[in-house]
Amino acid sequence: MKKFIQQYGALIALIVLIIFNTIWQGHDFYAAENIRNILAQNSAKGMIAIGMTLVIIAGGIDLSVGSMVGLLSVLILLGLNKWNSMPAAYGIAIFGGILIGFFNGLLVSLGRIAPFVATLAGLGAFRSLAMAITNAGQVTTTNPNFENIANGGFPLPGLHTVSGDPLVIYWPILVFFGLGAIAAFILNRSVFGRRLIATGANEQASEYSGIKTNSVKLASYSLLGLMTGIAALCLTARYNSASSATQGLYYELDAIAAVVIGGTSLSGGRGRIGTTVIGVLILGLVDNMLTTKGIDSNWQGCVKGVIILLAVLLQRNSSRK
Repeated sequence: MKKFIQQYGALIALIVLIIFNTIWQGHDFYAAENIRNILAQNSAKGMIAIGMTLVIIAGGIDLSVGSMVGLLSVLILLGLNKWNSMPAAYGIAIFGGILIGFFNGLLVSLGRIAPFVATLAGLGAFRSLAMAITNAGQVTTTNPNFENIANGGFPLPGLHTVSGDPLVIYWPILVFFGLGAIAAFILNRSVFGRRLIATGANEQASEYSGIKTNSVKLASYSLLGLMTGIAALCLTARYNSASSATQGLYYELDAIAAVVIGGTSLSGGRGRIGTTVIGVLILGLVDNMLTTKGIDSNWQGCVKGVIILLAVLLQRNSSRK
């Protein structure tokens, strides 16, 4: 029984939360529009959490992703305004994200700098750079096509919003689950996935067995950068603007929290993408529950902190078995 709870603890917690919210909020919670909105609000964080899972399984961590979102969001909008080109926005998000992730990977793998220290420096540097470029201000765009990235999608048959319009499932939601499926396939079914797990479990033994661990870590950070770039694109399109000071603020904490709640070991070598997705949904439901009931935002961080502590305690007990 204990093993079952440890293995499926995140899923059990999600089901309990759904039941609790259904009883507490009633139709306001399980209405299709509310569920769609919860997924939309957390899809960007979810994309980052998926990339973070790969990095943590490989034995690393990245504290700079929130600041990366801020910097990339600013660059996306500036590029879009300069060239008035949607491909330019896509290019900056994708290649900019990969480039920054690659840079973090270089510091960790070839630079031999501890992941915590290397990415902590990035946390401050990327945010500072975004604020310097915009003079600590906000960037907006008037491109009429940009917001369609976040607000476009396809209508779900038979479902409507409160106002009677067809209920549209947004592109970022589909991208979130699509990236989750791809990452799960890479982790569970590819040679790279096995090398990722082996590197996180025992880096020295992996090197002795012929695995180029530096390349593995470099690739994991690059993938996280790619997913952070896509998340920044979706988030910026959602609001059609970006504040250099607050865009993506604390996203690194939410991403790491989702990974931990999902049961991925912070010491590396063990973890699953599916449970990280569940971790994202748990945090999203908690946010929705507290916001809907008007709980002071100052207390919401405490609630999340308790959830994370419980997840870590469960994980520690599991590792002792």
